[in-house]
Amino acid sequence: MITAEFLDELDRFDAANDRNARSQQQGERTTDAVGEGLTFADYRRYAPGDEPRFIDWNLFARTDELYVKQFEAERNFTVHVLVDASASMDFGEGDAHKFEYAAKLGLGFAYLTARDHNEFRFATFDDAAERLDRGRSNRGEVLGLVEQCNAVDPDGEAAFEDALADYAATIDSKALVVVCSDFLGDVEAIDAGLEALASNQVVLAHVVAPEERDLPTGRDAVFEALESDESLRAYVSNRLERTYREEFDAHADSVEGVARDLRIRYERLDTGRSFFESFGELWFE
Repeated sequence: MITAEFLDELDRFDAANDRNARSQQQGERTTDAVGEGLTFADYRRYAPGDEPRFIDWNLFARTDELYVKQFEAERNFTVHVLVDASASMDFGEGDAHKFEYAAKLGLGFAYLTARDHNEFRFATFDDAAERLDRGRSNRGEVLGLVEQCNAVDPDGEAAFEDALADYAATIDSKALVVVCSDFLGDVEAIDAGLEALASNQVVLAHVVAPEERDLPTGRDAVFEALESDESLRAYVSNRLERTYREEFDAHADSVEGVARDLRIRYERLDTGRSFFESFGELWFE
């Protein structure tokens, strides 16, 4: 279960200053799309969760309606979060549950993006992408997304090529796309889906659970495919464990290679680590 308290702890990240200071790998998105020094562009009606300090009280006095100021960067820059909700993400216990860990990473990006007065979109995907947000980039929207993520039951198979390519077609402005997934799928399909997104700035959060990477040796184990009905019982010898680990790492390295070829930033994140350690690594570097 994801609780909203972690959002308050994210406030310790001074996003506007720290992201600019660490912008070497992030390119132009930190130069004109984050922070306070933005150009006023327009007004929109106040929505629950908007920061009161952006309410134009002079306009309220004239109209008896609440409006908040919008800035040029809000129009020109949008952060898109895509969280894998396929069956393989339903793995791990407690804080190390892959879907919840990935969803929190995405929610963290949404929250700090809204705090920095930029727009965000939030979607989950399996065989297709499903947008969950309502287009209100504020704290109230993020709190609602926490509840929606808690209601998600990861299921089905991730169609990386179709789901990511279809979503890419909906992006119509300067964007950063954050994809949070275990990337357990065909590497060619992953390549094709990421290539469709690659005209934007893209960050991959590759979540890996310790229990799926390291097999218990010296006993029988039942291996169950999370995205099908297949299962296999086998004795886990040291040799089998070593072979499995090599193949697991080889697949992850292949995904990283795809990202490198597409000039996409890639971070492999262990769900056994503290969430804030992983998030800080993903957000700052």
